[in-house]
Amino acid sequence: MSVDEAGTDCGNAGADEPGWEVDPEDESGSALVASVGRQIKAWRESAGMRAGEFGAAIGYGEDLVFKVEGGRRIPRPEFLDRADEVLGAGGKLALMKRELAEARYPKKVRDLARLEARAVELSAYGDHNLHGLLQTADYARALFEMRLPAYEPDEVEQAVVARMARQSIFERSPSPAISFVQEEATLRRPLGGTMVLRRQLERLLLVGQLRHVSIQVMPISREEHAGMQGETQVLKFKDGTALGRSEGAFNGRPVSDPKQLRILELRYGMIRAQALTPRESLAFIEQLLGET
Repeated sequence: MSVDEAGTDCGNAGADEPGWEVDPEDESGSALVASVGRQIKAWRESAGMRAGEFGAAIGYGEDLVFKVEGGRRIPRPEFLDRADEVLGAGGKLALMKRELAEARYPKKVRDLARLEARAVELSAYGDHNLHGLLQTADYARALFEMRLPAYEPDEVEQAVVARMARQSIFERSPSPAISFVQEEATLRRPLGGTMVLRRQLERLLLVGQLRHVSIQVMPISREEHAGMQGETQVLKFKDGTALGRSEGAFNGRPVSDPKQLRILELRYGMIRAQALTPRESLAFIEQLLGET
């Protein structure tokens, strides 16, 4: 049996786990998957192997092979590794793992991840729940499971994987300057349960200690608050351009006009000034952890 457990071995005729379907509305992702599928088929036929024989050689069912070659299924990394070895592709098929992994994520998530990956500075204020870059997998899963209309289980897992992948921003070199301001309520609300909240608070303490990351807490007791119009985020890039968005400004649309960006930066700067300092915030989060 393959590492994908029951469902991808030959005995199951190629049935496979959910979460690797191709989104028909994602034209670029669908085109990429279809292109890889055609290449796999070409390598297989060049090797003189039938689909069933090829599937048996790599530990997958014939039906799954047909789906992958037909561009109807995103092949897992293990599939590409085995295909590359069996077909003697010399690394050409295995090289596609990263691009195909991204195709598994919804297009809007991929677009956001690419923007974050380019950013040299990221500033974000969150009022309803923790920013996606700060979330643990369990916290993110709890959020997605609360969505209405309800997500299917495989959609939940797909969304969680995509969100966790974005957090590679913390490991980039050179490191971007990252600033978060979170409402106190987002740190107290036990989404997913008490243990999920505890692990989430522990995660915040770890991230907040990174030299290029600042986490601040906006106390509930503040009588003046510049963020009452909703979430705000600004991304700045190496070429001097920037992109921002705020729920309560410009109809919630992303903006890149310098005049509009200055308004968002002014708002975020005031929010930071009204919040606890980074050191005070980490002490506050540690106190909450002790009370949870």
